[in-house]
Amino acid sequence: MNIFERYLTLWVFLCIVVGVVLGQFFPASFHWLGELEVAKVNLPVGLLIWVMIIPMLLRIDFGALHEVRRHWRGIGVTLFINWAVKPFSMALLGWIFIRHLFAPYLPADQLDSYIAGLILLAAAPCTAMVFVWSRLVNGEPMFTLSQVALNDAIMVFAFAPLVALLLGLSSIIVPWDTLLVSVLLYIVIPVIISQLLRKALLRKGQAAFELTLARIGPWSISALLLTLVLLFAFQGKAIVEQPLIILMLAVPITIQVYFNSGLASWLNKRTGEAHCVAGPSALIGASNFFELAVAAAISLFGFESGAALATVVGVLIEVPVMLSVVYIVNRSQGWYEHDSPTPK
Repeated sequence: MNIFERYLTLWVFLCIVVGVVLGQFFPASFHWLGELEVAKVNLPVGLLIWVMIIPMLLRIDFGALHEVRRHWRGIGVTLFINWAVKPFSMALLGWIFIRHLFAPYLPADQLDSYIAGLILLAAAPCTAMVFVWSRLVNGEPMFTLSQVALNDAIMVFAFAPLVALLLGLSSIIVPWDTLLVSVLLYIVIPVIISQLLRKALLRKGQAAFELTLARIGPWSISALLLTLVLLFAFQGKAIVEQPLIILMLAVPITIQVYFNSGLASWLNKRTGEAHCVAGPSALIGASNFFELAVAAAISLFGFESGAALATVVGVLIEVPVMLSVVYIVNRSQGWYEHDSPTPK
């Protein structure tokens, strides 16, 4: 991992401090930035989200989809976790912790918004950071690439209906027009742009392509951090008044990471997949495309919403929690390979 990825939690924490301080001292400036909208899309954040997402999507080779059949058991397990378990388990955890256990300590008017943010976070499977996690567990690279490409292709069609379903089940009004615009702006268009750029860069050779990726890689995290400064400038008052909100939102997110990674690992073991597939499968099943979640939360509910804050908490704990999962996956290799079924 580069310095941005390795110390992402530290950078996020510093952005919290900077954003809160700036929001307290320059509230008018940030309110002006918040009003720069077209069709409910904030223009500064929209630009930052594109800078954040496109360099990550450049790494995705949709031509790798034919590799799916080589590791169909691991692919099946990960798809099951990503689309049939994780969003629903997060909605359940949100209902347990936010609606009930922590409800007396949270702002009553933001409970629905917090749950919506958790759902947005869980409904978007991780993309670029998965390559980092996969390297750390010696994962099968073609499995990781094909799984990410398949998840991205599914996300184009499934993200909006899945979010709408879970928001509806949680009795949260679904702004369908804004949700579809978010999918178009933050998934469809960036995917098209990134694939066109990828083809143009590859025509110059693999070495030139890798050099470009290395140069623009820090743009993604830098844009994310600038977005967080804006978010926390708007959220500063709520955080100063109730700092434990971040800790309470972190509880269901952390639980679902360990639950889904453990379930994915166990299912891969039961189906006889090799550890080099089960490792990245567990990590893909546990992590989230937090860049998309942050963008969608801002578009749907606004800068100052509990949904935006909930997705940002997901960014805050992403690296330390996922690194702990990497450690568990590596340490449990002996258990995994002991008496594992032989694939037929």
